[in-house]
Amino acid sequence: VQLQAYGGGLVQAGGSLRLSCAASGRTFATYAMGWFRQAPGKERDFVGGITGSGSNTYYTDSVKGRFTISRDNVKNMVYLQMNSLKPGDTAVYYCAADGPFAVRVPNTPREYRYWGQGTQVTVSS
Repeated sequence: VQLQAYGGGLVQAGGSLRLSCAASGRTFATYAMGWFRQAPGKERDFVGGITGSGSNTYYTDSVKGRFTISRDNVKNMVYLQMNSLKPGDTAVYYCAADGPFAVRVPNTPREYRYWGQGTQVTVSS
C-alpha cells in the first residue's frame, strides 16, 4: 500500500482544515487507517483511526469533538476533518495503514506498516 497525505496549510485558530490520504491497492477496505501528528522535538502521536469498514472510529482525547475521521473505500481515500483548530494542533500530520485484514485500529506508530509522507498543519493564534 502506498499512501499520500495532502491538504495541510496555515489556518487561524478556530478555523478548519480537511486532510486527505490517498491509498493504492485493491484490498484497501481491509486496512485499518490511522492519523498521527508530530510537532517539532516531540514524538509522533496518535490522533485517531478508523476500521477497514469505516464502522468504528477512535480519537485521542485532545481532539474528540473537534476532529472526524472518515473513509471512502470506493475511492481509496481517508479523511481527517479538523474543526476548531488550536495552536497546539500545529504539527506534521501523517496517515498510516495497518493490514491487510486488520482486526483492530492500532494507536502506536510501530504497529503501522505503511506511512504517507506527511503534510504540515500550522495554526496561528
